[in-house]
Amino acid sequence: MDAVRVALLREVLAGTEWPSATRRFARTLRSSVVPHGGGLLLVGTEEYEPWHLAAHLVDEAAWSGTPELTPTLVRHRVRAGDPAHLSTGLGRIEAARRGETLLVVAPDAPGAELLERVHDARAAGATVLALDSGDRELHSMAHEALAVPDSPDLDLDTVQHLVSAASGENSLPAAQGRRRLRDRLSRLADQLTAPPPARW
Repeated sequence: MDAVRVALLREVLAGTEWPSATRRFARTLRSSVVPHGGGLLLVGTEEYEPWHLAAHLVDEAAWSGTPELTPTLVRHRVRAGDPAHLSTGLGRIEAARRGETLLVVAPDAPGAELLERVHDARAAGATVLALDSGDRELHSMAHEALAVPDSPDLDLDTVQHLVSAASGENSLPAAQGRRRLRDRLSRLADQLTAPPPARW
């Protein structure tokens, strides 16, 4: 994220519907992944794997004391020799059941194969959430969806930062959560605008 996008992040926090929209989506995410439930499955499209969001959710799970936020990254292609945490293929979505949450992150069309598996997971009782560019078919299956417009001013990466930060804060008392969210986003902006480390 460059300085222009960081400025946008500050503007988003100060003024549009995005703070409340991302908090609402994060609240649904947080409430759908219950302790001792089946867990959170995170999947992207064939062309896009949501590594960044997975890493942020792992951090939020640790910082907020809510291990159920730790996602299982579901991948379209699993290679022999991949480590265990990167070896979950699309078949895992077929096995999703009630008590599990499937979060689909799709900056582009999700594709027929993924949509079919999402449909089956929902039919089996899993909660389906979508963070995407507004695919109608995916939204028709999702219990909650947040569409990021195709705009030079806002992108899916920025919204993923807001959603992941708010997901952890929703487990805290309101005042403390707002304070920690502000602190986290302030640190994020500082990190993004800091000069690159000097080379040795």
